[in-house]
Amino acid sequence: MLPAPPLTDHPPAAPAGHPPIGPEHRTALVDVNSFYVSCERAFDPKLAGIPVVVLSNNDGCVVARSDEVKRLGVDNGTPWFQLAARAKGWGMVAKSSNYELYGDLSSRVMELLGRHAAWQEVYSIDESFLGLDARRGAYVEQGRVIRAAVARHTGLPVCVGVARTKTLAKFANRIAKQNPHLGGVCDLDAMPAEHVDAIMTRVPVTGLWGIASRLGKRLNLMGIETVAQLRDADPVLIRDRFNVVVMRTVLELRGIPCIELEPVRPDKQQMIFSRSFSTPVVGAERMAQVMGLYAQQAAARLAKEHQVAKIMTVFASTSRFRDDVVSSIVSATVRMPNPTADPVLMSKAAIETIRARVVDGAPYAKAGVMLTGLEPAGAAPVFDEFLSVHEHRNIGALIGDVTTRFGTHAIGLGRAGLIRVPEWTMKRQRMSPRYTTDWDELATVHAR
Repeated sequence: MLPAPPLTDHPPAAPAGHPPIGPEHRTALVDVNSFYVSCERAFDPKLAGIPVVVLSNNDGCVVARSDEVKRLGVDNGTPWFQLAARAKGWGMVAKSSNYELYGDLSSRVMELLGRHAAWQEVYSIDESFLGLDARRGAYVEQGRVIRAAVARHTGLPVCVGVARTKTLAKFANRIAKQNPHLGGVCDLDAMPAEHVDAIMTRVPVTGLWGIASRLGKRLNLMGIETVAQLRDADPVLIRDRFNVVVMRTVLELRGIPCIELEPVRPDKQQMIFSRSFSTPVVGAERMAQVMGLYAQQAAARLAKEHQVAKIMTVFASTSRFRDDVVSSIVSATVRMPNPTADPVLMSKAAIETIRARVVDGAPYAKAGVMLTGLEPAGAAPVFDEFLSVHEHRNIGALIGDVTTRFGTHAIGLGRAGLIRVPEWTMKRQRMSPRYTTDWDELATVHAR
């Protein structure tokens, strides 16, 4: 066995692509409990303790549930119209997806978590892997400090799972959530080994990170039905029957770090801005309004991420569930003169491309803009003579600065500059205020 590295003022360097794996390091998985619901409750305490669901685009289906809703047996994906009649009897509250609020609170949580870690990998909107160092104190105590800091600064509840590998950290987080007596923090190594083994024996293999139902069924055919059975399986046999990814899961369950750290995700190769309409869009002129708006929003995303695009594809389709209307699926691609994030050029290109392809009388239910050939802004210098007048004047940056400061409808081209949104805009009739991103919707405190 190799000797432990000497204690220094700084953690030892990890192998490229891997987090530190010395005896004084652990991996933590921190996630926000019922994230969308918790964001709603943070600004509306009356929602605490009652069944709450958050709905998908156009208030269609359940995409997030509080624990109270889960106990009622309601699954994610359940259409709201099937629940509406029973919701009042249950005391259930439904909220439209408030993406602006959720995104902002996610950014705040992730920035806060990074202050408490040697390294960080943001895994999703509500989850982050962190590197903990034993020289900062006991892992359970570090987890409690993290929970208290997030609750104090954002009002959101989190659970913390600590272990030797990312797979075990996810598993520890599951234990923390399901065992309230742990206080939201589980250090797997601090638990008696027989207790961990008993839990792994009870949890189905599909309860593991990365083991979906289809893969779980294949494992079941081999007699591997629980987490413990997968941990004890022959890793070489698992690799031969499945792939190296599943073999890594087996090794990680044994405490051997195999899944690399991804602190910075690779640059996107494409970007899609797509929405379903609350009411169908009929006619070329109305579709042109849609595309002009979507192209500007796609351009804003590009500018925010300091990227430019070479190719734009616009598309629109009618509902595939309706047989009583004119059916149409249209798509067209246009190459930009130069890689760009200019909203004026992109809006013009989107409008001109879609206008000639819309079928008269077809009630389009969905449309979008896809950008490909993405590259970092400024990576390929362009002669001034080939830049548009709008790029010379930085119109895109100007619009981005104004909308960031005053809201998405403060300024824009065409429909994007109107405060009154079109009737086809995504329906969010149950949406709470955007408390942290819109000056007109800030929370109001009433003194008694």
